[in-house]
Amino acid sequence: MTATVTRPADATPPAAAPATRRRDRAIDAIPWWLKLIGTVVALYLILPTLIVIPMSFSSASTFQFPPKDFSLRLYENFFTNPVWLSALRNSVVVAFLAALLATVVGTAAALGLHNLRGRLARFARTMLMISMVTPAVVIAVAVYISFLEWQLVGTFAGYVLAHAAIGVPFVLVSVTGALGGFDPKLLRASASLGAPPLRTFWFVTMPLIGRGIVTGAVFAFVTSFDEVVIALFLRSPDVQTLPVQMYNSVTVEIDPTIAASSSVVVTAVTAVCLLVQFVGGRRKSR
Repeated sequence: MTATVTRPADATPPAAAPATRRRDRAIDAIPWWLKLIGTVVALYLILPTLIVIPMSFSSASTFQFPPKDFSLRLYENFFTNPVWLSALRNSVVVAFLAALLATVVGTAAALGLHNLRGRLARFARTMLMISMVTPAVVIAVAVYISFLEWQLVGTFAGYVLAHAAIGVPFVLVSVTGALGGFDPKLLRASASLGAPPLRTFWFVTMPLIGRGIVTGAVFAFVTSFDEVVIALFLRSPDVQTLPVQMYNSVTVEIDPTIAASSSVVVTAVTAVCLLVQFVGGRRKSR
């Protein structure tokens, strides 16, 4: 037997659901308020640059914004004054050597700590990262006291060692992130084929984590190039970096050439970061 369901004669059919069109939204859509906050933060960070760069083209003998007349006098003074050129050269040399040393140490530390677990590994990571959270003046005082005994105050070696120490954490973080997707089976495969450890690192590990190494090196270079607190403690009449000279031009000399030097530094650092992103993006697309 089959049961049949009968509907009363006076029963009305159920109303059809209204056809509504909903706008398709992406799954990870960014809300408008978050976009607004991001825009405000970006403008807040860019605003000093939008003030300094126009000031660098001013013809006035003091700080003036907005500039009444435009001139290249400040840039001419920056690129012809031996004091500014010497400070720029010192900053470039120190930053390059400090980034090189920090990259070697940070990469070796990341590789060594990659497979380690336990309290000892956590303690080692903490000690290597501690300079990122320690106030700069505390590090500067400790460096100054130590370097006085080692006779490194006012020397290139002192600048390089101190700046490399604060650059190591950036390399460690970057390389550790790159090692997150590294397959250790590749190392065993290379060793089974008879490759020595150095050859394995150069031809297997290096190409896979190279982007993390380059990114960490760039951050270490920029950190050293921009560092002023430790440089103020280590400066000497013969050796001082560009940030120290910029600090002196504001606090002692009231020299508007700092606007031109700031524009040069911002442009150079931005160009380096964009170049790294561009090269890394092209390699990833391939």
